[in-house]
Amino acid sequence: MRDVTLLLRAVELGEEQSTEDLLPVIYEELRHLAAARMAHEAAGHTLQPTALVHEAWLRLVKEEDRTWPSRAYFFAAAAEAMRRILVEHARRKGRLKHGGGQQRLNVEDLNLAAAAPDEKILLINEALEHLEAEHPQQARIVVLKYFSGLSNKEVAQALGLSERSVDRHWVFAKVWLYRKIQQHL
Repeated sequence: MRDVTLLLRAVELGEEQSTEDLLPVIYEELRHLAAARMAHEAAGHTLQPTALVHEAWLRLVKEEDRTWPSRAYFFAAAAEAMRRILVEHARRKGRLKHGGGQQRLNVEDLNLAAAAPDEKILLINEALEHLEAEHPQQARIVVLKYFSGLSNKEVAQALGLSERSVDRHWVFAKVWLYRKIQQHL
């Protein structure tokens, strides 16, 4: 864990080779997070965990602000990058699905349980953006749990909270998101 923090500090300072040294140290953990997130996706998803890790990594190292004060901040940034990639992927597939003279469906008529996996991601993302505006801490917990597959204990460590607080915020966020999504159905 200490090596990761030292390497993150070196990346922040712009030391040559630090970015290349960081990837092998964290790769398996990123792969584990991506695999946990992809487990929530439908079978036959065209994006694989390895591709998700690589795309997230490229986005993270391209960012102007590569300031990750700790391992927890880095993995939170990685979780957010993975979430955005999955949302963009779902939007791209949705555009292809709804093109070519097909009829558009009224969102009001959709049932979340019957929605396709990509549609669910988009509904969840839209609701999550509203949650983030009103309750940023609960939104971070959702990103870490839902999009990264972290346990309550891991989320608590990453955010500096107690497990009980994470559990309480998680329950609140799930109910809040459910209600918000139901408003759109």
